Amino acid sequence: MKPIIRIEKLSKQYRIGARKASYGTLGEALAGSLRAPLSRLRARPRGEILWALKDVNIDVLPGESVALVGRNGAGKSTLLKILSRVTEPTAGRVELYGRVGSLLEVGTGFHPELTGRENIFLNGAILGMAREEIKRKFDEIVAFSGIERFIDTPVKWYSSGMYVRLAFSVAAHLDPEILILDEVLAVGDSAFQIKCLNKMQEIRNAGRTILFVSHNMQSVTRLCKRAIYLSDGLVVDDGPAQQVAGTYLSARARVSAERTWDDPREAPGDDVARLRAVRVRTEDGAVRAVIDIRKPVGIEMEFDIIEAGHVIGPNFHFFNEENIYLFVSGDQGSQNSEWQGRARPAGRYRSTVWIPGNYLAEGILTVNAALSSVDPVAVHFNEPSVVAFQVVDSHEGDSARGDYKGEVPGVVRPMLPWTTEFSPVAPEATRTFEEQAV
Repeated sequence: MKPIIRIEKLSKQYRIGARKASYGTLGEALAGSLRAPLSRLRARPRGEILWALKDVNIDVLPGESVALVGRNGAGKSTLLKILSRVTEPTAGRVELYGRVGSLLEVGTGFHPELTGRENIFLNGAILGMAREEIKRKFDEIVAFSGIERFIDTPVKWYSSGMYVRLAFSVAAHLDPEILILDEVLAVGDSAFQIKCLNKMQEIRNAGRTILFVSHNMQSVTRLCKRAIYLSDGLVVDDGPAQQVAGTYLSARARVSAERTWDDPREAPGDDVARLRAVRVRTEDGAVRAVIDIRKPVGIEMEFDIIEAGHVIGPNFHFFNEENIYLFVSGDQGSQNSEWQGRARPAGRYRSTVWIPGNYLAEGILTVNAALSSVDPVAVHFNEPSVVAFQVVDSHEGDSARGDYKGEVPGVVRPMLPWTTEFSPVAPEATRTFEEQAV
């Protein structure tokens, strides 16, 4: 299949810190020409060269939804601006086969003195919509934006949320073959973000191509099967969204789904016990940083007992993105622990706690790994943020989320049993008040 977007050896260079020469007088120009031979000998390049993109190669097929992820300054927005023809590349080539709709910044293409109504026609024209097409879709655009009361108010009085509502609505109703969005889900209230997400899914299901930037890994994994991770202008990873989200998570949090200590002298611990490894595993045994909310996840601790004769229990402490202490789980508190109350001989141990599916809420969790004796109490090591993983949900309707597509609050999300009793309404209860009065 022929790509709808083809990017070949794309590079973009900026010069930062350079100053433009000011306008001078005729006398200054003549004097400068006399000094020019000497000044060339002493001249040094002014300003620092920054490569926002370096030799980027990407193909996107028709109907794909692709997310661009990476830290601020990685080159994501620069790439979208080049694709939207806002800026020109320094080197390389971009081929686009289809009508492009883009929303790069809040209010791009809006005139502050014009009303929302007038800006719909202006912005639609900029995006390539014919006037008759805009007229035909006008009511739908306004209804989606939810700002009917302010449609004849100059947009300079709009809040940033109202701006993005209107701008996204125009771009989304363009019916583009390619929709390019830059962090649109980061602006606006939660209700509008849900509408945006649903609209993007609708566009995706219609077979159109979506390319968007987001720092929200939940949106990335829900909307996209593919993601591209940019760092310092380079493509670091390109593949399945959950895999790339895990790579990005590891780099952002500076922790990953696995941490090991090959040299026991550098491993956390004391003369009694030392930590050797901690891993986040899926039920098939794979080490993963991104976990499906519906599947169980195992946190594995590998440790050495150096001095025998102690009743020792490993334990894990779980924290969410707000650093809220979610819970602690220890081997000594397990109902089926074979080592409860028993002194351990020296040797290598590997203990795993399994968290069932549909228990944790969406988000990034960090884990502290600790090992302690219970009688007397002594902590042999307590390693903070040793591993991290992200729990992601889907909109397939078979998780604790059900068919609801909005944000679900809470630190856990258990799928609990519900019972419902139903009784058909008695025929008399369905009679209208007028019938009963007669």
